[in-house]
Amino acid sequence: MWVKMILITVAVVMMSVKVDLSQTLLKDMTKNFLKAYEQCQQELSLPESTAKELMFFWKDGYEVSSREAGCTILCLSKKMDLIDPEGKLHKGKSADFVKQHGTDDETANKVVDILHTCESNAAPNDDHCMVALAVALCFKKEIHNLNWAPDPEVILEELMAEMS
Repeated sequence: MWVKMILITVAVVMMSVKVDLSQTLLKDMTKNFLKAYEQCQQELSLPESTAKELMFFWKDGYEVSSREAGCTILCLSKKMDLIDPEGKLHKGKSADFVKQHGTDDETANKVVDILHTCESNAAPNDDHCMVALAVALCFKKEIHNLNWAPDPEVILEELMAEMS
């Protein structure tokens, strides 16, 4: 009886640790994307509303919908060298990017698999910005389903602290 309770407790703790680590991973990745935002903002002449959309991207129930947000996500992905010359997700470089944020191979592969599945399921569209937005929204949904989504307010607080 005690052994069973201990095993259940350990399993719950391990799942909680995995969720916490995954939330930290996604938070750190998001912060790196947002740090590169200024370059894309200048290149694309983005309105201020795009920054707000991206700052609250992970907020549950918040719907990012503008084409500019999709263009920004595409620009940031290119800046991070995550897209191959054909405009598709580069699995190896994406996995390396995820691992650079302190995760293990299993989690990195899970993140890349989610991205790849979202990319494969995106409806064909000649507007690459809208495709990038569709992939990002699919990714957000799947990350929320895993309970891995970072808290957008923590991201904002940490970015503000780093800027001061």
